[in-house]
Amino acid sequence: MLKEIQAVIFDLDGTLVDSMWMWREIDIQYLGRYGIQLPETLQAEIEGMSFTETAVYFKETFHIPQTIEEIKQDWYEMAYEKYAHEVPLKAGALEFLKFLYGKGIRTGIATSNGIRLVEAVMESNGLGKYIQVVRTACDVAKGKPAPDIYLKVAEDLGVDSENCLVFEDVPMGILAGKNAGMPVCAIEDSHSRNQIEEKRRFADYYINSFHDIFNGAYEILNARKDIFADWKEWI
Repeated sequence: MLKEIQAVIFDLDGTLVDSMWMWREIDIQYLGRYGIQLPETLQAEIEGMSFTETAVYFKETFHIPQTIEEIKQDWYEMAYEKYAHEVPLKAGALEFLKFLYGKGIRTGIATSNGIRLVEAVMESNGLGKYIQVVRTACDVAKGKPAPDIYLKVAEDLGVDSENCLVFEDVPMGILAGKNAGMPVCAIEDSHSRNQIEEKRRFADYYINSFHDIFNGAYEILNARKDIFADWKEWI
């Protein structure tokens, strides 16, 4: 997976951090203020949109009287404490980031989320040392599945697209990475479990957690102890 890879770019929500459970609750509460029930198709409709694009969608679709900036501010206030204190990293994510850091492989985040929430969850999980570039979809012309955000992060990292590996949890994000000319690894997330066939079809690789990246190597090395007797010292 990492052959000839000089940079790894991560989506945030559902990929690097376990946060998608929270957004359904926020959508229910927010729409409930206006007597609107959460449509079951909402997530599919907004998948890949930037924070601002999603606010525009809510305003126009549900006839929200607030301005776009007021909608975004409400979402920030509803989500901030959770990102700062409750949202954990996905299993094996920190170990993988440390591995990449040790190998000199550059890293970036390409997210549809708002920058303040990204900064909050990065600080609470100690990611600043391991992530060189952060870009949100509000920094580019089009959100996912357009390639814009992945191309922008690659440019910031100074790495050609074909030498970047993307990690994503939903089909629109996977397609954004592929449209940028990058190999993509899909990761399991309970929120997108109903899209697993699409994810496997679109992506180059599929993992259940970041632990899977190392488990395959462990199995091979353990099976050939006659050759790799001291593998734990150099992996």
